[in-house]
Amino acid sequence: MIDNFALGLSHLLMMIAAVILLRRRDLDREEPPAGDGRGA
Repeated sequence: MIDNFALGLSHLLMMIAAVILLRRRDLDREEPPAGDGRGA
């Protein structure tokens, strides 16, 4: 039988990681590509 504590703990840690990632301000922001200095 699967240990319920281990199953719950792993799911809790994944939920915490998802919340931390979703709270990031730069999640939906892209930086413009860096130019190489040669112009257009």
